Amino acid sequence: MAFLLVGYSIAFGDFGADGMSKWAAFLFQMAFVGKVVNIMSGGVSERAKVIPLAFFTIIMAAVVYPLVVNVTWGSNFLDGTALALSMYDLAGSTVIHSTGGWALLAAIIIIGARKGRYTKDGAVRVIPASNIPLLTLGAFLLWIGWFGFNGGSVGSIASKENADAVALTIMNTNTAGLAGAIMVTILMYFKYRKLDLTMILNGALGGLVAITAGPDLYDIYTPILIGAVGGALVVVGVSFFDKLKLDDPVGALSVHLVNGIWGTLAVGIFASNGDDITFMGQLKGVILIAIFAFVVSYIVLYIINKIIPLRAGNDEEMQGLDVEECGLEAYPEFKRAF
Repeated sequence: MAFLLVGYSIAFGDFGADGMSKWAAFLFQMAFVGKVVNIMSGGVSERAKVIPLAFFTIIMAAVVYPLVVNVTWGSNFLDGTALALSMYDLAGSTVIHSTGGWALLAAIIIIGARKGRYTKDGAVRVIPASNIPLLTLGAFLLWIGWFGFNGGSVGSIASKENADAVALTIMNTNTAGLAGAIMVTILMYFKYRKLDLTMILNGALGGLVAITAGPDLYDIYTPILIGAVGGALVVVGVSFFDKLKLDDPVGALSVHLVNGIWGTLAVGIFASNGDDITFMGQLKGVILIAIFAFVVSYIVLYIINKIIPLRAGNDEEMQGLDVEECGLEAYPEFKRAF
C-alpha cells in the first residue's frame, strides 16, 4: 500500500510505462519491493516483534527502496551529476537483494542475536529449522518465482528476438541456481560427509541472486561459473557472519547481500563492453547503494527501536512469537500454550 500511494511515484515519477500496461508495471515492481522487505524480516526472525517491523516496512516501501530504484531503473534525480550511476542490474542483484541485505545487517546489529545462539566461549550453538519440508517448498517457490522476476525484467516478449532474450534469461537463471546447489553439495559433503539440505537450498538461492544482475548478457556457460561461485560464497559467508556474531537464521546475509554484490560485479567482469558496462561502473553502483541503504536503514531502525523496541523479551522469545504476537501456535503439535 505504501508503494502504491507514495513509493512508485518517487521511483518512476508517474504511473507510466513504455511498451506495457502501466498497471502491470506497477504490480511487477511491487513484487520487487516485497522481496526487499522479505530479506530483512527473515534474517531477524525468532526474536523480532511484528509492529516495529511493520513500521520499517512502510518506510522501506515508501521511501528507501524507491530512492534506490530512482537512481538505477527510474527517473534518476542524480542524472547529470558526478554521483550518477551507470550500473547494469537487470533484475536487482544490488537494487533488490543487496538493498535488502544492507537493511538486514543494520537490523541485526541493532537487535542482536537470538538467546543462546552464541556461547560465552565464542562457540556457535546450532538452532535447527523447525520444518524442513516447508523450508524446501519455500526455496523451490522462490526458485520458480525467479523465472518471472528475471525473465519479466527483459520487458517484452512480443518479437522473436525478445522471446529469445526472455528464454535465455530464464535458462541462465536456472543454470546458476543449479550450479550454486551443486557447488554447496560438493563442499558440504567433502567437509562434513553430510548433505545439509538447508545449505544446499541456500546455495541454489545464492546462485540465483548472483545471476540476477545480468542473465540476459551471458552465454549458456558463464552462469555455471557465476552460480558456483555464488554457492561457495554462501558457505563461506555463513561461517564468516557467525564469527562476527551476526545471527542470521535463514542465511540471508550470505545469500542476498554477499551474492548481490558478487552478481553485480560479475557483470563488470564477464559482460564489460568498454562503453555502457564497465567494472568500475558496477563497483560504483555497489558502493553508493551500500552506503545509502545501510546508513538510512540503520537510522530508521534505530529511531523505531527507541520508540517501539524491535526485540522481543526473553520470555516471549522462548515461548515463541507466534503465540505472543498472534495468539496462535504455528506448530501446535509441538506444545500447548496456556
